[in-house]
Parts: sequence; structure tokens; C-alpha cells
Amino acid sequence: MTKRAFTAGRKYSVALVQMSMGPDPEANFGSALGHIREAARLGANIVCLPELFRTQYFCQREDLRLFDLAEPIPGPSTEKLAAVARTSRVAIVASLFERRAPGLFHNTAVTLDSQGNFAGIYRKMHIPDDPLYFEKYYFAPGDLGFQALDVNMGLEFGRIGTLVCWDQWYPEGARLTALQGAEVLFYPTAIGWHPAEKDEFGAAQYDAWQTIQRAHAIANGVYVAAVNRVGHEHGEVKLAHGDVLGVRASGPGLEFWGGSFLADPFGRVIAKASHCAEEILLGEIDLGLIEETRRNWPFLRDRRIDAYAPITQRFLDAAHPAGKEQK
Repeated sequence: MTKRAFTAGRKYSVALVQMSMGPDPEANFGSALGHIREAARLGANIVCLPELFRTQYFCQREDLRLFDLAEPIPGPSTEKLAAVARTSRVAIVASLFERRAPGLFHNTAVTLDSQGNFAGIYRKMHIPDDPLYFEKYYFAPGDLGFQALDVNMGLEFGRIGTLVCWDQWYPEGARLTALQGAEVLFYPTAIGWHPAEKDEFGAAQYDAWQTIQRAHAIANGVYVAAVNRVGHEHGEVKLAHGDVLGVRASGPGLEFWGGSFLADPFGRVIAKASHCAEEILLGEIDLGLIEETRRNWPFLRDRRIDAYAPITQRFLDAAHPAGKEQK
């Protein structure tokens, strides 16, 4: 769509669907569609679902059979989501397991406008490989870069950016998306506690997760919307074929900590969900507040873009200090 002029008084409503997932992908998908309809009924203009919402978080182990969960984009899931977008007159951000080609898979976020049309896709750029988060086994890194999209939301419109989970720890991705005019950064997420670590580190881990994203909001003068799943999962998944009724990871599983939130351009948390329940979190995007905040905190104006070339290096040590030519 054509980029529209800034309007200081323009506002729109976002909904973050914090969900719990069971073993049956179709049941999870049906629940997600119901949450989208309810969010639209409550006045949302755009709805964001958690990362890989169709299933429990299956990356807790490496299992070839689980590639059968992937699907093409466009595909069956996007067709159903598009139908709900049209009937509910709401835009949707949905995270899917994309089968791009034989042996090539991505963790992909799809954005659909309120007429069910594709606004764009984003392939997760940063892929983790940690205990119970074995994503490098399943997903190739994204190759579409960071991007902002103009999205028709029915009576409203907005320019948004989507990044996915592990991306939320990297200020570079947030900055590059904001520099393209994104008003809000959505982060579909699947993050939780290892049960054995929760008592000692749980509060600090959640605080770090929220703090880094609030910092993205402040540094870029944008809204940040992080939507997580909730519940204790062992990555159990009901497969659609064969005689395997369930595939379950061994071990203690993961306790997904919920805590979905919306932060404004000042870094204030203006809406926050619990750590233990499904919720539809609603919040307002106010373009006037973006303008006001950036006038008072002109971080984009004062950036020294002439001095940032070394940021493209993996690491700067004493032999290659910042600002000196490297060969």
C-alpha cells in the first residue's frame, strides 16, 4: 500500500494473544482463531500470536519426524488466518514453521492485513542453540533482512515491524526496523524457565528479557509488543500420520513464563499479562506520543552514522581497534 503521511492524532489498538498449547496442533490452531475473533470484538486493529503457536515448543529435542509439522507459505494455515482476518476486519501477525523447499525450513512470521492479503513475511534472523532450544537443527537463518510494513487494519492503518523471539536480544535488529519507519515492533516469543533454575535465576531472567526490549522502545522511540506463550511443556506433539500418537521430549521440560507486555516509546510498560494464564492483552499505539518522545529524546537526530562502520565486525580487539582500517 502507499505510505501515508504522519498524523499526530492517529491511534490504533493492538492485541497480544498469550496462549497455552496442547499436543494437538489443530486444537491449538482453533483456539488461536477464537482468540483472534475475540480480540477483534474487543476493538483490536491488529492481533499478534505467540511464536510457533500451532504446537507445543517442539525444539526441546532433535527429531526428524517433527519436520512434518512444517508447511508452505502461502499454505493451509495462512488460508484459514486470511479468512478470519477478512471476516473479523483485523490484521494478524502469526508465527509459522515454514517449509520453503525440501530440506529448507524457516521460523517465519506472516503479516496479513484486514482484507486477508499478505502484507509480508519475516524469517527469523537470529537462531538459538541452547539446552532445550535446539532451533538450529530445524531452522535456517532468515534471508529477507529486517523490514517495516504498511498494514491496512480496516478503518486504521499502521507501519509495523516483526522480529521473532531470539531476535529480541539484539539492538541492531530493532534499530534497523525502526529506521524504516516502524511504529511498533512485534516480538512473537516462546521463552521460559528451566524448572531447576527458576528459583535462583527466574526473576532475574524475566527482568532481563523485559528490560532489553524496553530499551529498544526507548532507544528508537517506538512501541514494543512482546507476546509469549504460557504453561509447562514437554514439547509433546500429536503427529497427523502414521502410528505415532505423540512425540514427547524427555527431561523436565520448560515453564513458559508468559508476562507478555506492551511498552511505549518512553519505555513504560502500559499493559502486562500474568505469568500463569491465557490472556488477550490490549494496548493503544499513539503516534502523537512517538512524535512527542522523539522531539524530547532526539536519539535518531544525534546518531553518529559516520562512526559506526566497525559494528559490522564480529569483534574488535586490541589489534583492530574501532575506527582504524582493517585488512
